Amino acid sequence: MSKFLKIAAALVVVSSPAFAAGLDLGRAATAEEIAAWDIDVRPDGQGLPEGSGDVWAGEEVFTERCAVCHGDFGEAVGRWPALAGGHGSLTRERPVKTIGSYWPYLSTVWDYVHRAMPFGNAQSLTDDEVYAITAYLLYLNDLVDEDFTLSHENFAGITLPNEGNFFPDDRAEMELAAFSGEACMTDCKDSVEITMRAAVLDVTPEETKARQLKEAVQAAKDGKAPEAEAPVQVAQAETATAELDPAMLEEGEAVFKKCMACHQVGDTAKNRAGPVLNGVVGSPAGGVDGFRYSNALQSAAEDGLVWTDEDLSAFLEKPRSFLKGTKMSFGGLKSEEDRAAVIAYLKSFE
Repeated sequence: MSKFLKIAAALVVVSSPAFAAGLDLGRAATAEEIAAWDIDVRPDGQGLPEGSGDVWAGEEVFTERCAVCHGDFGEAVGRWPALAGGHGSLTRERPVKTIGSYWPYLSTVWDYVHRAMPFGNAQSLTDDEVYAITAYLLYLNDLVDEDFTLSHENFAGITLPNEGNFFPDDRAEMELAAFSGEACMTDCKDSVEITMRAAVLDVTPEETKARQLKEAVQAAKDGKAPEAEAPVQVAQAETATAELDPAMLEEGEAVFKKCMACHQVGDTAKNRAGPVLNGVVGSPAGGVDGFRYSNALQSAAEDGLVWTDEDLSAFLEKPRSFLKGTKMSFGGLKSEEDRAAVIAYLKSFE
């Protein structure tokens, strides 16, 4: 037997509890220690402790302990992970993998929050707080209503939307045999051809440069030069902006910074935790394509709610008083001047 194998065998023997005890090396773990380490939760609910928590309690804990990284609505801050949204994005080049769009099991949410969160202070949450945070995350993903309470009793009945798109790991049966044969070492392939470069696949950070290179490669294949991008038509927007008070617009832009974590405006605006607000003033509520509104706002839209200056101001003053059940947890703009300024600013993005 080689020296390496002898050492390895010795280590295996020494690592056994009986042998280690004889050498005064450690001891067998107690039942209490094993129970403290055995905290994993399985998809069928096995391992869950007794407890419960509702959406509203979860919002309070999430805002205090989690929002600094994940945002008030799970939209993410900076490069931290988004926990909500991303519906229908899995087939795109840049999918947004969240609890509502990608994750297969709710047990993964509970287990990870319980085991590893909050960042820097893991396992400091009570079981009821973990239930409450999990309930709030379900609510942010439009999977439960605002009055929902999650507990160990109803946990196994929650099914996430993407569960059916996962399948068991069958690599041991399907792939192991294919890769267990004798490896080919000579004359295995006539030649190797580079079919695509990473920059062309848009996997590099320089998105604009990569897109231009991709267009150039495709144009070369087609035998024609890439078309120049059409100039953006801004005359109408400039005319509309000119009719507004510049000082009011400047003030409104400053106020809108309170909204930018969730909303965007302008030509490149995209839906985030909240919808794009271009043209919102004077438009029917709930009209932004591709955004999943709360049940409360959808109901108000069906009842004919239009975002007039008056209704928008009332909503911005006290969102939850104006529209009970709204997902917007923003505390509101108490100053009438601030509300008027931000509405004027929004009018400049028709």
